[in-house]
Amino acid sequence: MYIYFSRSGKFHFPLYQGRRSKLMLSTSRIALNRIVCPRLTLDELFKLCAELGLTGIELRNDLPGGRIIDSYRPAQVRSLAEQFGIKVLTINALQQFNLAPLPDEQMEEVKKLVDLARAIGCQAVVLCPNNDPHDSRDANRMYADTVRALKAFGPVFQQSGVAAYVEPLGFFQSSLASAVTAQEAIRASGFSCYKIVFDTFHHFLGPDTQEILERGFDVRLIGIVHVSGTAVDLPDGEYRDEHRGLVFPDDRFKSREQIHFLLAKGYEGPVAFEPFSEQVQAQELTELTSELKCSIDYLTGNS
Repeated sequence: MYIYFSRSGKFHFPLYQGRRSKLMLSTSRIALNRIVCPRLTLDELFKLCAELGLTGIELRNDLPGGRIIDSYRPAQVRSLAEQFGIKVLTINALQQFNLAPLPDEQMEEVKKLVDLARAIGCQAVVLCPNNDPHDSRDANRMYADTVRALKAFGPVFQQSGVAAYVEPLGFFQSSLASAVTAQEAIRASGFSCYKIVFDTFHHFLGPDTQEILERGFDVRLIGIVHVSGTAVDLPDGEYRDEHRGLVFPDDRFKSREQIHFLLAKGYEGPVAFEPFSEQVQAQELTELTSELKCSIDYLTGNS
């Protein structure tokens, strides 16, 4: 078993020299995380996706007001999804999922998220690890607690038919920074309901080099890829969510190259924009739509 907790500094993928057909990302595989423009109503978000030719959205439980589907009823969300031909891919997220002992409140939150996911036809719930500089656990304890949590939540997800996507966070203080370690924890849990969120920002910050991924990572375990980019030049340890914008040729995270690598390795799932930058979120809808089209063209090789 490989467990990687060391930091390797900034890592850039060289452009993967696979066949071009493998590297083509179709627009229909691209989705929008609601963080791209939190002020949009669900109607407007579905409409924006359809206008861009996209087929998926991700919802969140950390936006102002705290209501995942706002004042909509689950049946209304299902109706919107059917009307616009858009899938609800995930609800993001159960936070600090790998703390131990697990509080009863956390299991109750899991059940509520799963119930809502089923009601609106959502495919998965995202699980985020503890990300606290004051976390005193050592690497082995963090890993053990991660497996323990996955074993505890597994029956809820398995019986519901809703998947759970574990998202490694690449920050130095993260209790789960490596996609390979997440893979090993999932396998150790014994449940097939789990997959991984591969986030290009968090991978850029995290410990997994291309060699590690080539040797020990199975892209078939990826449920969704989160993509963002930045033109800001900072030491790796200083990048934060607010630096995450859309993806263009000056991207320091090399997100397009990361996606090409995953595609060449056989990844066939969705890729969702997840920009936390207030500059992106504050744009007028017309400007945002134009910027998204340009970024989509860059990711899909049309520019």
